[in-house]
Amino acid sequence: MNKRQFIKSAVALAGTTAIYPLADAASSLKSTGKTPALTPPFSKETKQQVVLKKSLGLSMIKEELSLTDKFKLAKELGFDGVELNAPVDFSLSEILTAKAKSGIELPSVVNKDHWSAPLSDPNPEVRKKCILSVAKSLQEVKELGGNTVLVVPGVVNEKVPYEQAYITSQNSIRELIPFAEKTGMQIALENVWNNFLLSPLEAKRFIDEINHPLVGWYFDIGNVLRYGWPEHWIRTLNRRIMKLHIKEFSRELMNSKGLWEGFKVDLLKGDNNWPVVMKAVSEINHQGGWLTAEVPGGDRNHLKQISAQMDEIISYL
Repeated sequence: MNKRQFIKSAVALAGTTAIYPLADAASSLKSTGKTPALTPPFSKETKQQVVLKKSLGLSMIKEELSLTDKFKLAKELGFDGVELNAPVDFSLSEILTAKAKSGIELPSVVNKDHWSAPLSDPNPEVRKKCILSVAKSLQEVKELGGNTVLVVPGVVNEKVPYEQAYITSQNSIRELIPFAEKTGMQIALENVWNNFLLSPLEAKRFIDEINHPLVGWYFDIGNVLRYGWPEHWIRTLNRRIMKLHIKEFSRELMNSKGLWEGFKVDLLKGDNNWPVVMKAVSEINHQGGWLTAEVPGGDRNHLKQISAQMDEIISYL
């Protein structure tokens, strides 16, 4: 076989490689207690309609209201869900009462210790603190009726080398798998400005090396605009994406006023090409079910505007 024939054969083989269908596999694992076999993600027989419900972070609701009334306000403004930080700051009974009275859903939580005690930290005691925190978050989101815990996979800085963070973070996530299996809940890793997992190919590889249906990706559409295009990430990560965060970003503001200024732009007014982004979400047949806003909050008028902006974005599916 000459070099040209070899390359053609390799490309053909890569094109037939199965992609781990995380969302479907996680459902199968919860119902059977067994790890499902790998199957291709696309076929005319299995393709389902892509539906995205709207959610927002609890901290975005800035009005002085009880938890129940905050949930009711979110529902009134057209949001289907609210995302809490975890371990939660309220009693579970208080949250469940507010959920029942408002009709709101609680599909996911954000672990609140992954920055202060990263899973990539060289100190095993620091990592243990985060592992226990994520384990508690998994139990809480189950009791709240959700299915996903957002986790920052690690942090690279001048004291934590990239390669060391990669290995240590993966090992920490593997330690969390028994907790995920016990609860049936998903661990979804998010792309954030942590100097780590900076390309979609690397993010895909990171997940595939862990190779478990309850470990996937919580893709933040706005965070990646600093160094890429979200539609590229979406197509590469594919079924590894469990949930979607939504925010906007302006490269012009970043370049002219400073890095973090890029986020100071309303949805639909930044550099996200929403028709293209939503087309990619549709193409991968995303079944995570939720689009959660992670933008500056405000009063009911401001939140109503965000709800309407999200409606327009979802209409591009």
